[in-house]
Amino acid sequence: MFVNTMPRYEILSPDALTTLDKGWRRIVSEIGVEFMAPRALDLFREAGQRVEGNAVMFDPDFVLEQVAKAPREFDVQARNPANSIHIGGDHMSFSGVYGPPFVREGEVRRDATLDDFHRFTMLAQSFPELDSAGGVICEPNDAPLDSRHLDMVYALQTLTDKIYMGNVVSGVNARDTIAMTEILFGGRAPIEATPATISLINCNSPLRWDDRMLDAQFEYSAANQTVVITPFLLMGAMSPVSIPATLVQQMAEALTGICLSQLIRPGAPVIFGSFLSNIDMQSGSPCFGTPESALGLLCTGQIARHFGLPFRTGGGLTSSQAADAQSAYEALMTMLPTFLTGANFVMHSAGWLEGGLVACFEKFIIDVEILRMLRVEFTPLEIDEASLAFDAHTEVGHGGHFLGAAHTLERFRTCFYRPLLSSSANYERWMRGGALDATARATEIYQKRLAEYERPPIDDAIREELSEYVARRRKELGD
Repeated sequence: MFVNTMPRYEILSPDALTTLDKGWRRIVSEIGVEFMAPRALDLFREAGQRVEGNAVMFDPDFVLEQVAKAPREFDVQARNPANSIHIGGDHMSFSGVYGPPFVREGEVRRDATLDDFHRFTMLAQSFPELDSAGGVICEPNDAPLDSRHLDMVYALQTLTDKIYMGNVVSGVNARDTIAMTEILFGGRAPIEATPATISLINCNSPLRWDDRMLDAQFEYSAANQTVVITPFLLMGAMSPVSIPATLVQQMAEALTGICLSQLIRPGAPVIFGSFLSNIDMQSGSPCFGTPESALGLLCTGQIARHFGLPFRTGGGLTSSQAADAQSAYEALMTMLPTFLTGANFVMHSAGWLEGGLVACFEKFIIDVEILRMLRVEFTPLEIDEASLAFDAHTEVGHGGHFLGAAHTLERFRTCFYRPLLSSSANYERWMRGGALDATARATEIYQKRLAEYERPPIDDAIREELSEYVARRRKELGD
């Protein structure tokens, strides 16, 4: 994983933070937040909060008391200990695209399949820049609806040895994820001691937590598994058209969701989540990679640090329909502020296309290139006497060149970033190589990586037990 020790880019003044703080306090106490699960309402009622129907009217200080119980930093274990991660502080972890029902491969856009899911998982295993393949990398529409979560978790556990995300469609799916994680890690006690999953709990913004997400949250937090409490905010649709108003709503939703996790299990690991962008006010379509989303992202990091919470935001987001120039510059517009603010957990880091409707193989490679470059850009310079290369000046003298200098020959393999995808060939050489643009080169790269993929080793008895669990549960679920 990457440790970002560069200074954070903070744009909110103390007065601005104070104003935002007053705003979320007013929302939770005067408007309230809906929780569509009776047991959540019972917990809040027992804790002394006022409940009106499904809405909870919070004492803001009570919310902060609960939020303070969440750990500032924690570990998440992978089945290969070398791939375990640390959440919080200067640590940044990157996960693949999450949730698309469609896949784009070259010029073809189609329904996603389980084979696509497997191939994206294999690609994530192949690139060290990614700490996780993700969760629902794409929706395998050829697998039975009620049991496809079993196929996805099994693939994440066996085709990678990195951390993975749990299924959150229902409490049943969450329990299956936890049961399979217990098999992989040798029981309940090891995963309660150190969480082994991260799961996305989305708010149905504005100001409503739905029952299915809450059912999953109850399961994961009770088992001490990490949850990313994330308001889903598109300005103009799920929040007002003002960035400050949206930030206040995000704070109200995220903090009350985190509050619930701490009531379920004090000290349960949580991540302050943000998914913030805007809609096109002419068409109503979601927009990604916009200046407004970048500003909201930068503010979110500062807000999360203000509350002492690890946070999730950013990714390689784009509205583009193809892996083209727009997809690359919009992804960079989101990923650069992700690094500037030091996000601790970054979803959608590779493969996101068409507003999240599509997982794209070529875009996956473009995003990995962006990640690779930013990791170098955000690695502080080491400046010492040797780096000043005085001997090289002595050797070359006035008016010479440094290409053959000893200093160059000793360092030429590692002195500069070597691209994965970019081409710097001259025109003639580029033409002789087939005149491939970045998208065509990305196709060659992902296909080569898949051909070279090696499945990480796993104990045969564990694999068999997981396979038997999947078969048994599929039958029980009616598939």
